Amino acid sequence: MNIPAELKYTKDHEWVRVEGDVATIGITDFAQSELGDIVYVEIETVGDTVEKEAVFGTVEAVKTVSDLFMPLTGEVLELNSKLEGEPELVNSDPYGDGWMVKVKIADASQVADLLDAAAYGSLIGA
Repeated sequence: MNIPAELKYTKDHEWVRVEGDVATIGITDFAQSELGDIVYVEIETVGDTVEKEAVFGTVEAVKTVSDLFMPLTGEVLELNSKLEGEPELVNSDPYGDGWMVKVKIADASQVADLLDAAAYGSLIGA
């Protein structure tokens, strides 16, 4: 299971890459493997400020639909437009081309509440 050390994680299986006051967010390798083949990503919160732990979109796989939970309060700046035509990027490259949104962080102190790679690995039994 791929758990990059430079990222932060949530108990809901989102990953977060913090660069200054912008966070790039996606779902983890573990999450995409549990979901199976992803066929659609729906995110309609661009331009909205979304509170920490609120739903910011959904991922539809062949077998199920799963909510996406915001790891940090912030304004959704950008949606990964590649996912509209290639939702399978979430399966093939969850930490790269399969990212989902970029968010302007409203409260930087919330980053400290996220899990590091070791803690996330323990959570999923890796």
